[in-house]
Amino acid sequence: MNAPIELIVSKEAARLRLDQFLARELPRFSRSRIQQLIRKAFVTRNSSPARPRDLIRAGDRIEINEPPPEKIDNLPEAIPLDILFEDDDLIVINKPAGLVVHPGAGQPEHTLVNALLHYFPKLSGIGGKERPGIVHRLDKETSGCLVVAKNDEAHRNLSAQFAGRTVEKVYLALVAGKLSKTAGLIEEKIGRHPVHRQRMSIQRTRGREAKTEYRVISSSEKMSLIECRLHSGRTHQIRVHLHHLGHPVLGDKVYGATYAKNFPRQMLHAWRLGFEHPRTGDWKKFEAPLPEDFLNATKSLELPRVFAQPRA
Repeated sequence: MNAPIELIVSKEAARLRLDQFLARELPRFSRSRIQQLIRKAFVTRNSSPARPRDLIRAGDRIEINEPPPEKIDNLPEAIPLDILFEDDDLIVINKPAGLVVHPGAGQPEHTLVNALLHYFPKLSGIGGKERPGIVHRLDKETSGCLVVAKNDEAHRNLSAQFAGRTVEKVYLALVAGKLSKTAGLIEEKIGRHPVHRQRMSIQRTRGREAKTEYRVISSSEKMSLIECRLHSGRTHQIRVHLHHLGHPVLGDKVYGATYAKNFPRQMLHAWRLGFEHPRTGDWKKFEAPLPEDFLNATKSLELPRVFAQPRA
């Protein structure tokens, strides 16, 4: 076990939810990690078990007893990896579309985690036995940049950067139609769909704040290539925001089924990723070339020279 962390709630923090308070006070932990610790009874409030939604009061004593990393028991698999960068602390992967990031319900194997364990068996265990090294994730059908932590120190540091929204995340999306504005900002709260629980939707009262900045790169009457810069990290954020704008991502069977049939997958690519290196503090920036299926889908558009052909 790591040394316990003890926090006393100030008057200014009173009436916050417990998970919100801990996310604010302990930025090195991701929000999902905090909720996981609370659910598994590693967090107490005044020496009693706590719940994520508990409202805290001034003077409450919060104690966190972080357990040691869980033993990783996923099986290594020889799945090829496109590595953009690697050192002793982290790996940046160009994830192909169709590859699930980590094992879960309905997908116990054949994931990026299985591939990483074959390539590097000693990944960080902070994320739990199903998610070793995984700091953030991409949807199965989304391609592009993804960083993986090799050790616990890098994992904590990178998680804090994602939680603090200091990471640069730039995506490319092919969307239906021609946008009326060449650039804009979408600031609509996102939450779980009230009926379809596997989907997200705009929730102006109960949703969580979400911010997507976009600009049009090229367009025709039928489609547009846009750059999306994320200032938050909500589930399905780009897909939900663009659907709300009236221009769903092409190939997205969940949020734009009408425009999905002529595309092999949702046309969303994590193009650029930037962050501070967890050990050196240097700013690192990576770019994943457009995959062939994405380039094929843009044939009716005129693309700037920056979008080179995928590497051989």
